[in-house]
Amino acid sequence: MSKQLIPLDVHAHLAPVVPEKLAQLDGVSWDADKGVMVIDGHVVGMKPLFKPQALSQWMHDQGVAHAWISAPPPLYRQQLRGAQARAWATYVNEGLRDLAAASDGQFSALMHLPIEDPAVATEIAQEWIGRGHVLFAMPTGTGDDRTLGDAEFAPLWQALDQAGAFVFFHPGECADGRLQSFYLTNLLGNPYESTVALAHLIFSGVLERHPNITPCFAHSGGLLPMVAPRWDRGHATARPDIDTKLARPSTLMKRILVDCICHSDAAAELADQTFGRDNVVFGSDWPFPMGVIEPQQQLADFSAERRQRYLADNPARLRARFNCKEV
Repeated sequence: MSKQLIPLDVHAHLAPVVPEKLAQLDGVSWDADKGVMVIDGHVVGMKPLFKPQALSQWMHDQGVAHAWISAPPPLYRQQLRGAQARAWATYVNEGLRDLAAASDGQFSALMHLPIEDPAVATEIAQEWIGRGHVLFAMPTGTGDDRTLGDAEFAPLWQALDQAGAFVFFHPGECADGRLQSFYLTNLLGNPYESTVALAHLIFSGVLERHPNITPCFAHSGGLLPMVAPRWDRGHATARPDIDTKLARPSTLMKRILVDCICHSDAAAELADQTFGRDNVVFGSDWPFPMGVIEPQQQLADFSAERRQRYLADNPARLRARFNCKEV
């Protein structure tokens, strides 16, 4: 099988390292000797995150032409509020912008929106939109019990909708203590967190009210492909708290993009059926091992038609749609 050229990776992570700026921020530091970042006492030891040249080399090796880079979950710091949240997001976003600017056209930055503080996230979105940037990323949750359907997020959705923004949603930490064993915070918690976010965006009417936002969810939309028919059934039978005046959930799902990280052909078929065959795009989750780091090998069991859509046609269409709007 010949190598499939991939025009866009929507899901690649980098962590900007600017030691002199980090020294001015509380709770973070750069250990130059070990090549790791320490964030709120936690050592972020995935060293490729700090090496844009490693991402460039991987892209060359795998035939990936362009990557939309976003902050990885260890950089979310969702306990921050106000000026601290703003300062940290500014560091992350300016760092991602500079990495993209230095990449000779290989990278574009997805600006991080710290949704744990909706007012700050809205200010940041408006600031970058004012510069002509419409590519963003955010966690799927706030780190507490608030949901993306809460009223305090309305100004953010309005700003993103008016700009016709692309928004990449990525899960953070799952707070369920039962998932501490067996790496379940990732294996089960990550897809669960994405599914909860999708539920609130759909059932609260956020997606219906803001059709100009292009939402894209990591990891093939989490568990949604499995439970989508159940959500339609809940809508059809007017279960408690379901607003049946809103569109049927499966109708809204057809305007949600997801990446192709689902790890089996059977799961990929469910994603196609749930979101639409044109809405599954290539994402690697580079450099994390739970991603599609070797796409040619990991997707080898998929049909040639599905590989063509996931690796070429669908990401090419998405890249063409947003290229003209980048800073």
